Amino acid sequence: MKAAIRKELALVERQEEKLRRAAWQEGRRPLEKLAEKMPAKEFINKTASHLEQAFGKAFSIVFDKGTAVIEKSYNKDAIQEDYQVRNYAVQVRSRRKELRKVKSGAHSAGVRNMALTTAEGIGLGIFGIGLPDIVIFVGVLLKGVYETALHYGFSYDTPEEKLLILKMMETALSKGEEWEEKNRTVDEWMQNGIPAPEGDEMSGQVQKTAQAFAVDMLVLKFIQGIPVAGILGGAGNPVYYRKVMKYVQLKYRKRYLTGLADGEMQGSAGINI
Repeated sequence: MKAAIRKELALVERQEEKLRRAAWQEGRRPLEKLAEKMPAKEFINKTASHLEQAFGKAFSIVFDKGTAVIEKSYNKDAIQEDYQVRNYAVQVRSRRKELRKVKSGAHSAGVRNMALTTAEGIGLGIFGIGLPDIVIFVGVLLKGVYETALHYGFSYDTPEEKLLILKMMETALSKGEEWEEKNRTVDEWMQNGIPAPEGDEMSGQVQKTAQAFAVDMLVLKFIQGIPVAGILGGAGNPVYYRKVMKYVQLKYRKRYLTGLADGEMQGSAGINI
């Protein structure tokens, strides 16, 4: 099985390198470039601040009260059972084919959620940003993250895992040196254990993640040429869902494979693999 794991990890590393190059090619935050060319810099900054607050509230609401609602949209027990069956096949047969079947479960869930987030047609207006719409968007995105975690045998409802999820989502939208630094933190946490959030660390991470979303989604708003209360929906939802989930799925797969290699993989229900 070691040879199969090594080959899959090598593939993950190549895919991660592509994400790293893409993060550097994007360079500075798009908002910085846009602000230099727009006469109403104060207006842009004020709008970004409103979006950041809205996303911050959305993440807080979903984490505090929305997990039970999200869990009604999929069969958690069935996903956990499916993971245990596929992971058992990995242990018994020790082939790349079985390792890839674990991946296929997470990928299939991602495809379904991509269709869902496109269909939602979530509206994000430049003025009077609708918090309910943003909550729905965040909810669909976290649904994808939660299902991915389950498909790779991990929980998502502890403070530590929530912190990791927020950090991964922030990293997915980061650029250049910021991406490098945050990605190293994600890898260190997955390898050595996620630290228990202390004090206002969790709320601070919520704001950092909210800022990352606010900055990029505001830029897309301007690029689309929708000046007032336009619909981001079909154009924006899949763009950001795909970008975030590509990073999140890759990291969960890397975490799963590394756990297998170390012989310390734990299932989401506390089952030692």
